[in-house]
Amino acid sequence: MLAGKHILLIVGGGIAAFKSLDLIRRLRERGATVTPVVTEAAEQFVTPLSVSALAGTRVYRDLFDLTDEAEMGHIQLSRVADLVVVAPATANLMARMAGGLADDLATTLLLATDTPVMIAPAMNVRMWEHAATRRNVAQLRADGVSVVGPEEGDMACGEYGPGRMAEPLDIVAAIAGHLTEGPLTGKHILVTSGPTHEPIDPVRYIANRSSGAQGTAIAQALVMRGASVTFVTGPADVPPPEGARVIRVTTALEMQKAVASALPADAAIFAAAVADWRMAQASDTKLKKSSGGVPVLEFAENPDILRETSALEKNRPGLVIGFAAETDDVLKNAAAKRLRKGCDWIVANDVSPGTGIMGGQENAVTVIDEAGVESWPRMDKNAVAGRLADRIVSALVAGS
Repeated sequence: MLAGKHILLIVGGGIAAFKSLDLIRRLRERGATVTPVVTEAAEQFVTPLSVSALAGTRVYRDLFDLTDEAEMGHIQLSRVADLVVVAPATANLMARMAGGLADDLATTLLLATDTPVMIAPAMNVRMWEHAATRRNVAQLRADGVSVVGPEEGDMACGEYGPGRMAEPLDIVAAIAGHLTEGPLTGKHILVTSGPTHEPIDPVRYIANRSSGAQGTAIAQALVMRGASVTFVTGPADVPPPEGARVIRVTTALEMQKAVASALPADAAIFAAAVADWRMAQASDTKLKKSSGGVPVLEFAENPDILRETSALEKNRPGLVIGFAAETDDVLKNAAAKRLRKGCDWIVANDVSPGTGIMGGQENAVTVIDEAGVESWPRMDKNAVAGRLADRIVSALVAGS
């Protein structure tokens, strides 16, 4: 997906710099050429030798390298890439970028470039939440800089919160989405996929037979059309799509939280088979057989993520698409579900055991919207995904 693309990677001086090594490896696995620039502070965390070995090329470190500067090398270096990526982007480096400083090779490149810039911030949670950092991020966004992350989690300093650098594969996905041109370029689309697993005890759970294949195929088709895709997936049988930002969850409650954090989006496709119920109180220990007979399981209703998203007054996606997997009265039940959930489209399919669709390689769907019913012939799930993606293009682009 990144074959032939050239990335200028600026490694900032934070403890997250060690992730830049994996980022280089992941980019090169996908065919990209990586030219690394390592700041003086970054050398406290990673060595130029390790960066050079993984990138397969020399590392640029010093603005005043006379051999390069005889030909204004820093100007050329700043403009030959398809994308400039700063990872990690420390609070200090972002402040210097926002202020237009050019006091070392990294900031000089960033000021001299006419190439798009993407940053992956990484810092202590208090630094990330500081008013000065928020102003700097807002300024960088206004200047056209793309921002990936940061993520929430444990910090090396022992604190917890937002500030962790995005994982290398998430940065790769953002890069791929940025560089993939297509009719959905500039659009952010959320896709949910796979089943959810609702624990009964540490070894048992409630689930369904969803493989995640159709949701994955849809996300991949959208990426190939240039969309920036956030892919929220339960424990699926198939690998996630290339080029999407992947958020892995297990339960419906985790999926609900992940969907909320991924908004706003231009469109949201809810292909996940979310369990309707969970245990009211999952057991912390394995339930044992006993002479007392079969245990009584008390259930609680899971959140209706599709209906919640459709009903949003703020951050509601412009196009909300649900799925209806039915075994009887497919069209009638699906049409009623669209109205009940408040979504724009429902993609209905018959998952009766005889169809082989649930967990299989093919699908036969009917798309129901306000205008009516459109039935498609049975086809490979990738073909279904492509046709649905083209329909989304028409709705988001041709219809805008």
